[in-house]
Amino acid sequence: MRTRINRWLIARWVQPLLTVLCLLPLAWLLFAAFTDQLGANPAEALIRASGDWALRFLCLTLAITPLRVGLQLPTLGRLRRTLGLFVAFYALNHLLAYSWFDMGFELDDIASDIAKRPFILVGMVAFGLLLPLAATSLNRAVKALGAVRWRILHKAVFGIAVLALLHFYWMRSAKNDVAEVVVYALVLGFLVGWRVRHAWQDQREGVIN
Repeated sequence: MRTRINRWLIARWVQPLLTVLCLLPLAWLLFAAFTDQLGANPAEALIRASGDWALRFLCLTLAITPLRVGLQLPTLGRLRRTLGLFVAFYALNHLLAYSWFDMGFELDDIASDIAKRPFILVGMVAFGLLLPLAATSLNRAVKALGAVRWRILHKAVFGIAVLALLHFYWMRSAKNDVAEVVVYALVLGFLVGWRVRHAWQDQREGVIN
């Protein structure tokens, strides 16, 4: 079964299919916006939904390595780059929705809002850290940076996860609605903890060997 799944995952149609699936949330949001199905405050719904999907894709991206190792499906790793790029894609949509619907693309108002509200500042920092990861996702960037420096750079994803969760928590805590934040915290805590544990085991085995 593993052999068959690995063969499926390297098929040419897998990446296009994954791309289509990753675009479905955006397609639904656009459809809902044009058909007036986003509730009483569609602007806020678009801002929140795009941010939620960025966080969900971040969880999916971080889940690839544990699933690849645990299920012994090495070809799952081919999906990580696409999922990671969609983290940046939905984060960009989140930023654009906020800048447009809340701020009207007024840079002075955006700068003032960043200074005034810490959760906006944290979100901006997370997005700023995300951009280099998206920009260096291609094979050319790996070759240009070198594998070691590329891996070190992409470890920033763990810092991004913490900042994104903090951004989400501060936003929801203002309305005393943190139940969903707890769920994401547990998921991200498990995924990051798995990475830390395996990195420690690899280091320990290297010392013993």
